[in-house]
Amino acid sequence: MSELTFRTLGVPAPLLEVLAADGKTSPFPIQADTLPDTLAGRDVLGRGKTGSGKTLAFSIPMAARLGGALAGGSRRQGRILGLILAPTRELATQINAVLAPMAAAYGLKTTTIFGGVNQSRQVAALQAGVDIVVACPGRLEDLMKQRYVSLDAVEITVIDEADHMADLGFLPSVTRILDKTPRDGQRMLFSATLDNGVDKLVGRFLQNEVLHSVDEANSPVAAMTHHVFHVEGADAKKELVRTLASGTGRRILFMRTKHHAKKLAQQLTAQGIPSVDLHGNLSQPQRDRNLAAFSTGAARVLVATDVAARGVHVDDVELVIHVDPPMEHKAYLHRSGRTARAGAEGSVVTLVLPGQEKDVKDLLRKAAITVTPVRVTAESAEVADLVGEVAAYVKPVPKAEPQRGGGRSQGANAQRKRAAREGQGGGGRGQGQGGRGGAARTDRSGRPAASGRPAASGRPAERSHAADRPAAQPAASGNARTAGRRASHGGGGLTVGSVVRQNGGNRRGGR
Repeated sequence: MSELTFRTLGVPAPLLEVLAADGKTSPFPIQADTLPDTLAGRDVLGRGKTGSGKTLAFSIPMAARLGGALAGGSRRQGRILGLILAPTRELATQINAVLAPMAAAYGLKTTTIFGGVNQSRQVAALQAGVDIVVACPGRLEDLMKQRYVSLDAVEITVIDEADHMADLGFLPSVTRILDKTPRDGQRMLFSATLDNGVDKLVGRFLQNEVLHSVDEANSPVAAMTHHVFHVEGADAKKELVRTLASGTGRRILFMRTKHHAKKLAQQLTAQGIPSVDLHGNLSQPQRDRNLAAFSTGAARVLVATDVAARGVHVDDVELVIHVDPPMEHKAYLHRSGRTARAGAEGSVVTLVLPGQEKDVKDLLRKAAITVTPVRVTAESAEVADLVGEVAAYVKPVPKAEPQRGGGRSQGANAQRKRAAREGQGGGGRGQGQGGRGGAARTDRSGRPAASGRPAASGRPAERSHAADRPAAQPAASGNARTAGRRASHGGGGLTVGSVVRQNGGNRRGGR
């Protein structure tokens, strides 16, 4: 029997070249099962665990079937041909990274739409004309209401991680979005489970669908090994975490709270183990920067909350550590699924403190994971086997010293000093003969100004530099706190009100 390949499954030649360039010639089970139907235009329900290759399973038919749709027609502003819905920004970004090269093979344009960033770039992409959108439901609905995007020309719709959509409460939004797409379009839904209302989504929007389910025995996820380590207490656990993080390969450490994730990443970095954090308190640029550092190897450890349990795909993550055991079994499976992806092997460790034994036992039973707990210390042989070669110590980069004068930029400081020197010659900044803090300043009537209050005669000079720096510094002999309040509410400089307005604009743009 001949070997099953993407070519024998009917994948078009332009996409075969893209796949081959990425080292992909043989499909995974979920791809082999679904591609004949999806390439033929049928609605498909795909069930498979995280890491089983679902992204490629729907990206290939999306690019192949829409590839000829643009021929004989023109790209229209705000009217897209393909839509992929994903529950998180990270997953949307990763899907687009897989899809974009295949779409480009046909001259198709893709873009991502999600919250947490200003919408201007997304609006600009839509107005320039885009063929396929990978979107999170919330921001997509916002842009639909603002009439920046219409779904009446959508030919193919994909819902990825539908069960996670349900967990996050997105199904009402997904339903409203799908209602705006043509009924005769092709629809593909991929999910690990069909509970929490996912089955209702299937019944309402998929027509004559074909069900493809990848069993665990054939799934690449089966290359995962699980370990449960019992530790004596908090101090022993802290040392064990440091040891487990010290290997040369990539590893992801999961924490329950954003604060603890940030704190652990800082502690490990200080101990010579370059680490970055990933959680909901980070802006999108910060998330992108930290994920890039982890992907390139600049940081070997990613300390994350459950925001990274789905949608984060980095090659060769050899170890996932549940530093804080998750609350429910689905979270355990999705966290663990960050390793042993796409046929690679990986290990998962759960750390258990006294008093957590029963909860973790119940968690693993619900996840259908059978493992014998082991009591360990940081020096145990079981730990050494997982760590492997210990990476060299990396000296932490010292943090930059904060700017003097309330965080001004160097350019603003230089201008302030230059203006001060020029003002010493007479009149500039109202200093007269007294230099920067001199007593010879006068108010409007010509009387000496009160100590600690900026001279009124200096205000025009202050305004001339208002765009470049904060308001005038109070005189050294005055009350700094009182003068600071006056400066922030007075004329010239960057006021408290303008800071609030600026930040408010960012919040409005990044729901």
